[in-house]
This record gives sequence, C-alpha cells and structure tokens, in this order.
Amino acid sequence: MCVSAGINKERLIQTFIDLIQIDSPSFLENKISEYLKQRLVNLGFDVRFQQYDRSLNLMAIKKGKQKSVPLMLSAHMDTIESTAGIEFIRERDRIRSTGKTVLGADDKSALAQIIEAMSVAGETDAQLGDIEIVFSSAEEQGLHGARNLDFRSIRSRHALVLDSGGSVGAIVIGAPTHVRYTMNVTGRSAHAGIEPETGISAIRVASEIITRVPDGRIDKDTTANIGIVHGGTATNVVPRESVIQGEMRSHSRKSLEDTRRAIFGTAERIAKMRGAAISIEKDIEYTSFKIRKEEPFLKFMMTVFRKCGVEPCLKKTGGGSDANVFHQHGIMAVNISNGMQKVHSPEEFIMIDDLVKGCEVVLQSVRDFSSFKKKYCAS
Repeated sequence: MCVSAGINKERLIQTFIDLIQIDSPSFLENKISEYLKQRLVNLGFDVRFQQYDRSLNLMAIKKGKQKSVPLMLSAHMDTIESTAGIEFIRERDRIRSTGKTVLGADDKSALAQIIEAMSVAGETDAQLGDIEIVFSSAEEQGLHGARNLDFRSIRSRHALVLDSGGSVGAIVIGAPTHVRYTMNVTGRSAHAGIEPETGISAIRVASEIITRVPDGRIDKDTTANIGIVHGGTATNVVPRESVIQGEMRSHSRKSLEDTRRAIFGTAERIAKMRGAAISIEKDIEYTSFKIRKEEPFLKFMMTVFRKCGVEPCLKKTGGGSDANVFHQHGIMAVNISNGMQKVHSPEEFIMIDDLVKGCEVVLQSVRDFSSFKKKYCAS
C-alpha cells in the first residue's frame, strides 16, 4: 500500500511555488541553495556546500535509526534559463507558465517532492535508514556540478534521480554518451572589394563543412547536431576565421566512433581542399549507461511504483542527467520521471496529481529501502 495519506498536498504545492519564484539559472544557485539548506536543516539534515569553479553543490545527510549504506535522493537546482519575473498560473489540475519564461518545473518539481517526502518521513518518525541528498549545480550546462562533485564524501551506492519529463511512471534504463566539439576554421583575409580572389573565406569553408557532415538522426542509437556558428569581422573583409560548435550522442560506442570519424574526417578533407586550416577540440560531457532488466534496484523501483498505483514504463532517452555521472562513479542510479511537461519551453507545466504522485514514489522508496538493503546490500 502506498503512503500517500501522509503527504500534505497544499504544503507540497506551496514549496513548489516558493521554489519557482527563486531565480536560479546555471551557476547562480546561491539563493535557492540557501532556501533548500534551511528547509533541510529544519528537517534534521546535516548540510554542507561544495564549491568548485562556478558550481555550488548542496550535499546533506540524515542519520537513520538503522545503520546502513544510505539511499541518495538527487535533483538539480538550476533552470535552463533565467526565470526572473516569472508569471505562472495555478489551475484546477495544473501549474503552468503564462509563456513569459520557462516554469522551472525542471527540476524544481523534484526539489519540492524530495523536501515534502522528507517532511512526512520526519513527522511520522519512520524507521528509516540513512538518507543522503545531492542537489547539484549547473546540470543544464553539461552536468557541470555532478561532474565536479566530491564523490569521496558520498556513501550511497544507490541513487534515485528525479530528472525525467513526462507523467510519473517512466524509468530511464539507458542514456547516451554525449560529445561536444568545436571546429576552428582558418582561411586568409583580404579586402572584399579590391582583391577578394586572394582571400580564403573561412565562412564559406565552414558552410561547406556544415552541409556535408552527418546531421540529425544518424541511426536508432545516434544523433548529431551543429548548434552554433560564428565568424567574420566586417562585410568588406574576406573572413579569416569561423567557428563551428556541435555535438554527437549515442548509446552505441561503435556508432559514436563512426559518426565522429565521419564528421571530423569530412571537415578536415574539405578544409584541406579549400586551402584552409582547421583545428578540432572535443569534450566528452558524460558517458552512456544501460541498466539491465534483472538489476535488483530497478526491480525494487518498479515495485515501488506499483505500490503507488502506477505501472512503470522502462525507456531509453537521448538526453543525459546526473545519473550518467553517478554511474561513472559506481553508483546504481535510476532516473525517474517526476511529472514535468514541455520542459525547456515557455509552455512548461506540471499536473498537480503528478506533483503529488512523484512525491509518493520518493516517500515509498525511502520507506522500503531498508528491506531492499537487507536483501541485497552489505552494511
């Protein structure tokens, strides 16, 4: 039986509304982190911040009455863009943006669900084990906070990550490797009106590269995209420099490598053919993970969903989350949908029933995790 009776629906909604009214674009999470710190301290958590470069991660732990390896609850504090001046509407069945900004349900709905679940657990004095919380910074900027997290201080070997869109019930069992790249094309400048034939236009070379490299949906596992292009200094100068920035994602190591060779090789051949120089820099933002259907923690979470009256739906995603980084560090992380819809757009909304149901799943998870640990985990 699910534990929904303990959840204070209006308190949960108010926490969510409080959070979406705190502007917290990537790398500017100080104000929201202080709000979350105070809420967690009031719930008996020991809270500390981890500063790295421009990122600010919040890490908290609460000792339970059963000494064992903790369960991690994770969400991110930043939004894809500023929500300064946010205007929202609470309707009968949903909370939505009016269209001026994003709503920020990605990922503030998760923050609210975790806070409310911990509030209920504290009020009912449940026989819980240790709970570890990680609220990361700058997730929307290449998982910057999680990538620079101090994993030496984390005890959890299992994590529940609340950062997937759609109605409550989806469980992400696969996410891709994500590679970003920058191509710097160098041609030769010349006066565009007097001797253009002596120049080599870096913009024209870049344009040819863009039209020739693989792009879009490459195969069922792989995508590629060029998202930023810039160059040139004036209309009367044949441009010497141009920059192309793009990305590749894939669940398949082989397909990713094939795509990388095709894109970089094509770019190098075209640049050489046109007498230009090219340099290419790449960065692996995060690596892929795949969870086996036999994985005990996955089975545990599916049982939790069913207890809460939700039939789980297993899916692969083309996006990344902090779960990718946790897997790299040996933590079995399950990323679940928490109800946010049309994220990264001014049409973003969340159904109130999903806000509550997502909280129920978190609460049921922490309630049942001790039995899971006794069966599968050594303390």
